[in-house]
Amino acid sequence: MKYKEWLEIWLNNYVKITCKARTSDIYRYRIEHCIAPHLGEYELRDLTLPTLQQFVANLLFNPSSGKSLSANTVNGVISIVQNSLKIALSLGYVGACDANKICRPRTVEKRVECFSLLEQKQIEMQVKNSKKLKLYGIVICMYTGLRLGELLALEWKNVDLNACQLTVEKTCYYVNGQRVEDSPKTKNSWRVIPFPKQLLPLFQEMYKAHKTEYVVEANGNPVSVHSYQRSFELLLKKLQIPHKGFHSLRHTFATRALECGMDVKTLAEILGHANPTVTLKRYAHSMQEYKIQMMNKLGKLLT
Repeated sequence: MKYKEWLEIWLNNYVKITCKARTSDIYRYRIEHCIAPHLGEYELRDLTLPTLQQFVANLLFNPSSGKSLSANTVNGVISIVQNSLKIALSLGYVGACDANKICRPRTVEKRVECFSLLEQKQIEMQVKNSKKLKLYGIVICMYTGLRLGELLALEWKNVDLNACQLTVEKTCYYVNGQRVEDSPKTKNSWRVIPFPKQLLPLFQEMYKAHKTEYVVEANGNPVSVHSYQRSFELLLKKLQIPHKGFHSLRHTFATRALECGMDVKTLAEILGHANPTVTLKRYAHSMQEYKIQMMNKLGKLLT
């Protein structure tokens, strides 16, 4: 059996019934664009460790095309190869699972981008002055750490205006142009987030005007991820703030929380991280403004 034939069987019979639609879609894309063009014609029994390792090396840098993939993406591809061949081994299609011995590239933690305090205040002011209720979600994310999918899937039944807290129990994303509402990213993403009482007027104004069950809506319809990202891009462009992805709002929340003295364990729970170590590793180096303030405070001893 050719590897491309087995990958199709593996996707349909194993991945689709155990993974989220988004994960299955990512797997299919990586198979079609990264794996099948290079390994698809191989017979399963001919996929030796040297062959697989050369494949990985070519993904990291292909001299013929001059194109390369990031270490994170390549590691994702390796996981697909390993998991698919592991099932093939259990079924007797291959004699050994050398894929587990593939040497993985070292990943580099992505630099966390967040807005400065001045930029944050400019964004908040612009959102409030715009009077566009849909955009209020931007400020909500900046003070709760919600992911975009979690924000757009948030329903009013998940918001307790009396207790000033919201419950994250699902997220949304798009597969082949279709909106999919699913359980949160991980089991730790199921969480209750207390929100600052200063957000209450925004929630109340949105609630008075709501036409659907969703907190963020536009003309009585749920808002798409792409549409909301575009609205955010236009907002930054209007303010002449350098472009950053929507996820930077979550990073901004985490950075400001640490600067305000929030302990890492509490922040990890609010963000939905598996443990505080993940939080500390990701955000400890992003507090540049706070570091400057503290160093200047220390410098006063010199004068």
